[in-house]
Amino acid sequence: MKIAGVLLIIVGVIALIYGGISYTTHKKVIDMGPIQAEKKETHSIPLPPVLGVVAIVGGGALLVFGAKER
Repeated sequence: MKIAGVLLIIVGVIALIYGGISYTTHKKVIDMGPIQAEKKETHSIPLPPVLGVVAIVGGGALLVFGAKER
């Protein structure tokens, strides 16, 4: 339980710092024999700050209550 709590806290802090996930896709625009052109598109998935806070609080709860059960 302690490991899961620490991991949740780390994920929550990362979510608060970065604020989202971004990725790049490549799309062929022109493909005429030896002539090719690609277009790079950057997409982002925003993560709400509430998600990071919930992960931190949940990880802290796992650390506190997981230690009391033993």
